[in-house]
Amino acid sequence: QVRLLESGGGLVQAGEFLRLSCAVSGIWSNSDHVGWYRQAPGKERELVAVIGSGSSTNYGQSVKGRFTISRDNAKTTVYLQMNSLKPEDTAVYYCYYGDPLGTVEFWGQGTQVTVSS
Repeated sequence: QVRLLESGGGLVQAGEFLRLSCAVSGIWSNSDHVGWYRQAPGKERELVAVIGSGSSTNYGQSVKGRFTISRDNAKTTVYLQMNSLKPEDTAVYYCYYGDPLGTVEFWGQGTQVTVSS
């Protein structure tokens, strides 16, 4: 059974930081993509950051320079370091796992991140 278990969300003030973790079990390939999407109330789900094989990364425009994604293949875990948080970063953050062709994908249950001004 594939499971994506997110942790690290919470309530912080603007300018502070959080680190999200997503432990993946039941599936893992060093060549697959893992990462984070988010969805704010009334908005569509959007890309935050994804990391593929060889540590290739792709970031959403609004988080570039503030967020850093990394993966630990030995621990089958993906991390998201979020610095200089802004109120507009408030959303439910979902962990994502998928193959490079997009034929298989799995999602976590989500973790709430709230940034107060």
